[in-house]
Amino acid sequence: MTTAFADASSTPLAQLISLAGRNAVVTGGAQGLGKAIALRLAEAGANILIGDVNADRARTAAADIAARFPVRSLGAAMDVTDSQSVGAAAKTASEEFDYIDIWVNNAGIFPSLPVLETPDETWEQVFAVNARGVFNGSREAARHMAGDDRGGVIINIVSTAGFTGTAPGLSAYVGSKHAVRGMTKQMALEFAPLGIRVLGVAPTFVPTEGNMAAAAAHTPREDSGAAMAVMTNSLIGRMGTPDDIARVVLFCASDLSTIMTGSTLLADAGQTI
Repeated sequence: MTTAFADASSTPLAQLISLAGRNAVVTGGAQGLGKAIALRLAEAGANILIGDVNADRARTAAADIAARFPVRSLGAAMDVTDSQSVGAAAKTASEEFDYIDIWVNNAGIFPSLPVLETPDETWEQVFAVNARGVFNGSREAARHMAGDDRGGVIINIVSTAGFTGTAPGLSAYVGSKHAVRGMTKQMALEFAPLGIRVLGVAPTFVPTEGNMAAAAAHTPREDSGAAMAVMTNSLIGRMGTPDDIARVVLFCASDLSTIMTGSTLLADAGQTI
């Protein structure tokens, strides 16, 4: 039997966007896009657990969030490729906050290598982080959310690469992000009876520590200028920012989007038109 999601038609706007009393986990949240997402969710009132492969950096980011907003914020070690690591971080969130309402699968990597030069190990690593990591996180989130009438929302950070081909050298990345977009649809079908919504957000390229390092890793042979032009094409007259994407994630996490599940929202400055 499918759980009926609440009709929020009579709810005031300020309450619709508020996350007060809710608890969120953000994977890969210690810096960049993940940190921007965690900041906006915390500003809206959510308690935050930042999971990151770098535990010290996760704790530093959590302390920064707690200093800015009157919420509880924790940092924890999380390797999204390891289901036990993901489970341990989720258990910490559940024990500290009592419940997990929001889970953002943000952790991702995108090494750039032409197909003919891509070793098996690189392909496996990209899919382990970008695809299996989303599966591990979503499964663990749903296990915690399904045990209570509150339900929840899982938000997968996809990419414009989940809709189209992109810069040369990103075959593994493009494949992994198409996989995440597919999982978003399928998990929405499976989790709806549990009261859980699943949404994707597909950002265009935005300047973060990881993105800029990856762009700089292009060698002249790979024509880094052409690659950057593909990644930064915009119809709004500027490059996007991490906070541009974080605000879309906040919309997905809030009751503003209760009619939506299974969709992937393009936050792409018109790039994929």
